[in-house]
Amino acid sequence: MDWPITDIAKLAGTTSRTLRHYGDVGLLPPSRIGGNGYRYYDERALTRLQRILLLRDLGLGLPAIAEIIDRQTDDEIALRDHLTRLHEEQQRLDRQIASVELTIEKLRGGEQLMAEDMFNGFDHTEYKQEVVERWGADAYARSDAWWTSMSSDEQSAWKARLTKLNTDWADAANRGIDPSGIEAQALATRHVEWLAAIPGTPQGQDYVLGLGEMYVADERFAKNYGGTTGAEFVRDALLAYYA
Repeated sequence: MDWPITDIAKLAGTTSRTLRHYGDVGLLPPSRIGGNGYRYYDERALTRLQRILLLRDLGLGLPAIAEIIDRQTDDEIALRDHLTRLHEEQQRLDRQIASVELTIEKLRGGEQLMAEDMFNGFDHTEYKQEVVERWGADAYARSDAWWTSMSSDEQSAWKARLTKLNTDWADAANRGIDPSGIEAQALATRHVEWLAAIPGTPQGQDYVLGLGEMYVADERFAKNYGGTTGAEFVRDALLAYYA
């Protein structure tokens, strides 16, 4: 059994033009083309379209979507992964809803607002597009799933760990210690272990040293270490770590 493009577009909440574009770029070929030129889609094509729409909702571009679908050819396994992420997203949204409702309730009652209550469920998506472009959609999806699976206490503990690491880096840089010395290398070890603990991140020397260069080049990251000088210290310590 198959369905014409107009029916599928209506059911999927998209347009025939979009479906034709997906076909033209090789992402969603029609199952067949009728004598009237109409495109038709069978059950397998509909399953593929469902995966495409799910990945699109994550904010991925068509090249990234094609890469993921071509890499994971078992539709059932892939959809189970999607379902897991959807449940995790549902839980995150539930926390956000509860957080906003609590804020409204406290504002009405004139009660004191607590930061840990107000931002429950608001997660780390600021650098999503950059992560996807640098290391792929799967890397972002794995790290995002890991983060959203944490309780608020676990997330707070992780943030505190990162803040302490960044503070220790900045302090060491300000004191002008040797990047290859014992103290700086202890910080480099902590930094490498911190990166390795994040699911989805690449591993190895090239990845870590690449990040070191990025800390220096990008002021958004450099500020975590007190500015460019601090970022250069981190980079040099990481270079010494692998020397």
